[in-house]
Amino acid sequence: MFIRAYLRASTADQDANRARESLEQFIAGHGHKIAASYVENASGATAERSELRRLLADAKQGDILLLESIDRLSRLPRKEWTKLRAEIEGRDLRVVALDLPTSHKALAESDGDDFTTQMLDAVNGMMLDMLAAIARKDYEQRRERQAQGIANAKNRGVYKGRPVDQEKHDKIRQLLAKGCSVRETARLAGAAPSTVQRVKQEAG
Repeated sequence: MFIRAYLRASTADQDANRARESLEQFIAGHGHKIAASYVENASGATAERSELRRLLADAKQGDILLLESIDRLSRLPRKEWTKLRAEIEGRDLRVVALDLPTSHKALAESDGDDFTTQMLDAVNGMMLDMLAAIARKDYEQRRERQAQGIANAKNRGVYKGRPVDQEKHDKIRQLLAKGCSVRETARLAGAAPSTVQRVKQEAG
C-alpha cells in the first residue's frame, strides 16, 4: 500500500507542514507509513496547484491519497470539484482523510467481499462530496465576511491591510544571519519558504 500525503496551507505565511505529525501518527496507528509527501502553500479554491498536480502525475493504481481534512484537498466550486474527483477516481486513488471516518476502511486489508467494498465506497463518495461542498461554502462565507470587514474599515478610514508578523520576521532575519538555509529557516521559524525568501530579499 503506497500512501501519498498531501499537505496544504492557504497562504505563504501559514505552515503547510503543520499537520504532518498527526498524519504520521494516524497512519502508524493503522500499521502503515507515509511513502511520499506533497507540501504546498496554495489556495484550495483552484485545482491548478503544482504539488497536487505532481501527486496526481506520480500516483499509481490503488495508491492512497492521505489528507488531514477534505478542505485541504478542495474548496472548489462544484463543477471543478467534480472534475478533480473524476481525475482522482480515474487514477484509481483512494482518498483517506482524518475527518472522514468512512474513508479509513481503505487502510484495512480487503476481505474479498466486493459487495461490502462497493457499499462503503458509495457511502464514502457521498460523504466526500458533502464535505467538499461544506468546504466551498465555508470559503465563500469567509471571503464575504472579509470583504465586508474591509469595506467597513475603509469607510471608517482605518483599513491598513494585512499586518506583518514582525516577531516572526525578526526570527527569520536572525536565522538567516546565522547562515541557516531558506528551508531550515522556514522550519525553525514556522514560516513558509516563500515568506523567508521575501524577508531575505527585503534585507538585501
